[in-house]
Amino acid sequence: MRSLDLTPLFRSTIGFERLDKLFEAALREAQRDTSYPPYNIVKQGQDRYRITMAVAGFGEDDLEITVQDNVLTVKGQIREPEKDVEYLHRGIAQRAFEHRFQLADHVRVIGATLNKGLLDIRLERVVPEQMRPRRIPIGRPGEGDGASA
Repeated sequence: MRSLDLTPLFRSTIGFERLDKLFEAALREAQRDTSYPPYNIVKQGQDRYRITMAVAGFGEDDLEITVQDNVLTVKGQIREPEKDVEYLHRGIAQRAFEHRFQLADHVRVIGATLNKGLLDIRLERVVPEQMRPRRIPIGRPGEGDGASA
């Protein structure tokens, strides 16, 4: 796969370094095998989301979930593999993985549960009050705006 050089674009922009990092991360992810473990992303309402990952064979101690700089990272590695086991067929992979999800601004992880081999990570978008749309009343000249008629 050919890499994409965005240097000319960023020569004439200021403050878009995060966008540059987002493009680089997307290109890195495209080059990696992101099919294991399988996962779903579900929108559960206006501001709520859920990521469900199929992590058969992994326990709570084998999974690590972290968030840093709007990147949710889910890592899995079996800490204590079974000893003295001879497999005739091994269809459950249980191989180590690391999956990264780029989160939009103001999206927060609110919890995670592991049930029947499915890891559910709950997310919520919390927009600060000062960033929410607000209605500006239209007044008449001289009504508290400092202007006179």
